[in-house]
Amino acid sequence: MKNILITNIKELIQTETKPVQKVSGAKMKELKTIKNAYLLIEKGLIAGFGKMKNLDLSNYPDKKYRIIDATDKMVFPAFCDAHTHLVYAGSREIEYIDKIKGLSYEEIAKRGGGILNSASRLQVATEKELTEQALERLYEIMQYGTGAVEIKSGYGLTSESELKMLRVIRNLKEKSPLTIKATFLGAHAVPPEFKGRQDAYVDHIINEMIPLVAAEELADYIDVFCDKGFFTVEQTERMLMAGMKYGLRAKLHANELASSGGIQVGVKYNALSVDHLEFTGDDEIKCLLDSETMPTLLPGAAFFLNMVNPPARKMLDAGLPLALASDFNPGSSPSGNMQLIMAMGCIVLRMLPEEVIHAVTINGAYAMGVEDTLGSIAVGKKANVFITQKIPTYAFMPYAYGSNKIDTIIINGSVQ
Repeated sequence: MKNILITNIKELIQTETKPVQKVSGAKMKELKTIKNAYLLIEKGLIAGFGKMKNLDLSNYPDKKYRIIDATDKMVFPAFCDAHTHLVYAGSREIEYIDKIKGLSYEEIAKRGGGILNSASRLQVATEKELTEQALERLYEIMQYGTGAVEIKSGYGLTSESELKMLRVIRNLKEKSPLTIKATFLGAHAVPPEFKGRQDAYVDHIINEMIPLVAAEELADYIDVFCDKGFFTVEQTERMLMAGMKYGLRAKLHANELASSGGIQVGVKYNALSVDHLEFTGDDEIKCLLDSETMPTLLPGAAFFLNMVNPPARKMLDAGLPLALASDFNPGSSPSGNMQLIMAMGCIVLRMLPEEVIHAVTINGAYAMGVEDTLGSIAVGKKANVFITQKIPTYAFMPYAYGSNKIDTIIINGSVQ
């Protein structure tokens, strides 16, 4: 691995001399940058950065360093996408047409579409097929600037298929340069064979699935779809407690379809993040303020489903941190483009460019448990960064929503 020195950077974004775990409230409007900067990468890590006037190039011989001239270009930490479902078998554009015709998410699910459609396809797909499809998606999101990604199971809904999904994610960790976290989401929906017996399916997850997942050490986290028409607060608590016994910290789907109590149960069990949050009121905001749980918004899903948007501005003004993630999946957010998510954060959620940059970097890293190694430009952190094309300001990243503004991707200190 050759060391890298990036010189003449127009602006180095999200710099930290004293790294923080997350950024909250009014501080999300503040963004530390260095103009006319350099960035030094050694042995896959960020080794130094600062103003060009303080750099002595004679210390960096060509034989040991690859020098990249970033004149008129900017350098960002790579995005941390803390919520995806990118292991799946095939697309669902037929349901997309049903949505256009006016059917709701819940109506499509009742007809055997939605998650159950993906589950039936995944159950017959091989690990090899799923791995090949997912690797293509990982390569695609990397080209748009993602350096770390959380991937959930949940399209299996049987012990065999959930384990298959998680093994695929383990394969991806080995084959892809991206930092990947795996989340067990057996409680994504109730499979047809348990129709009318939802508690029995919860028992099945607790007594069979979770022990099997833990025995093979296949997951970093456990997730539950705690929402109207899916799993109740009581059922969610039972599954989270069972997961915690095996060392699986909670991440939660909550309050996407209604005020479900999902946010409160997530905070109660110290969830790393609660995600979606379209229905978030004063009680939920107060609950989150006293917690270590990261509120994670998924504007791509609300956009694609034409649903109400979460009250991002109200949450920020109350002092909360926010992360933004893609929710990359075949049914409700078929895109992992985090540049587009940044644009939605600004246009739809009324967040400032500085706020969305925090939301897709350091706060996204926190929401997937990698804030100590990723999410900012700090000495000792993993060198996951990208060099932009020639752009006028960092606000151009969310502003020019229809194009890829990235010139060079560096992951683990290597140009991809």
